[in-house]
Amino acid sequence: MTRTWLYDFALCLHLIGAFSLVSGTVLAGVSFEMARHRARSAEVAVLLGLARIGAVLVIGGIVFVGSFGLWLVDLGHWGYATPWVDAAIGLLLLVVVAGALGGQPPKRARRLASDLAQDDRPIDDEVHSLLNDRGARLLNYGAAAALVAIIVLMVVKPGSPHH
Repeated sequence: MTRTWLYDFALCLHLIGAFSLVSGTVLAGVSFEMARHRARSAEVAVLLGLARIGAVLVIGGIVFVGSFGLWLVDLGHWGYATPWVDAAIGLLLLVVVAGALGGQPPKRARRLASDLAQDDRPIDDEVHSLLNDRGARLLNYGAAAALVAIIVLMVVKPGSPHH
């Protein structure tokens, strides 16, 4: 494959998206886990607000990774029938769905914690339940694991004769 300035441009934007996606995932995950261990509603609301910023970075990253990744498939002559490309696309769709579903309980917890914080009330059982929702946590950690798998596929490009 002969690399052109257009390929390098698309790759640069794809990588910016990847950095946004990974950093947003880390920010959302770390702030969510920190919120799970707080008792004050104001602290939980602030930490889950940071998780929300992470979610925005993730969404932007997905848009960049997806759109410029598809363009790179064309520019790099990989082809959409290439197994690692298909796997990466499928995993990215899994990240989107799992993240969207797994993000709902923390989103509700943030809203409730914010309401409680306005009245300087402590976290209640409903917020604790939302923060400890096993299904949501499995979906979110599954999405993060799928993201790691995508990164491995992008780096290794198994079965590909050229990088």
